[in-house]
Amino acid sequence: METAVLLSGGLDSSVALHWAHKNHHVKLALSFDYASNHAERELECAAWQAASLGVEHRIVDITPIAAHLKSALLSGADDIPDGTYDAELMKQTVVPFRNGIFLSMAAGIAESHGAQQLVIAAHSGDHSIYPDCREEFMAAMTEAIRLGTYAGLGILRPFIHSSKGGIARMGQELGVDFSRTYSCYKGGRIHCGTCSTCLERREAFREAGIPDPTVYADQ
Repeated sequence: METAVLLSGGLDSSVALHWAHKNHHVKLALSFDYASNHAERELECAAWQAASLGVEHRIVDITPIAAHLKSALLSGADDIPDGTYDAELMKQTVVPFRNGIFLSMAAGIAESHGAQQLVIAAHSGDHSIYPDCREEFMAAMTEAIRLGTYAGLGILRPFIHSSKGGIARMGQELGVDFSRTYSCYKGGRIHCGTCSTCLERREAFREAGIPDPTVYADQ
């Protein structure tokens, strides 16, 4: 089935792209530039991952939307909190309805290019922090998109019950080059190693029991 993958360039979505490439026919990979702190680094990785599989990659520029949304992820590296993946800290990095915005636009683009389904890498580790990563939201969004498209587009969420460590293990099995993925919310040349997302990334490799190829400023 013709498939479009939401590809940020992070660890999870890169594994999702490889999973979709193995199990479906990937029509295109879609990345959204919404003026986040780490957009440049992430999008470079997204382009590399898509090219490594010979998949068409499109970057959708929605940077003007940043002026209308409030999130530390959109306001500069200095506003990104350090520390563990704590609910109160991470709420500062929530971009309101981000997955809803992405999926709505991706549905229109995917249908315009003949795809019948979308793949998104939402996973269980995000559920408590991000309401638009929870299965209840994904199920409702799937039904809305199915009803709102001639193609009756579906949304595949293969990792919705998986941990990030489980995703990392799958990525290793699929041959994902994790050194060509980017997670740090501060957006530096290398991962800071201290923000919540870097700590989550480190823990994922530990949980998976596989080497972490990431270069961190704070080792």
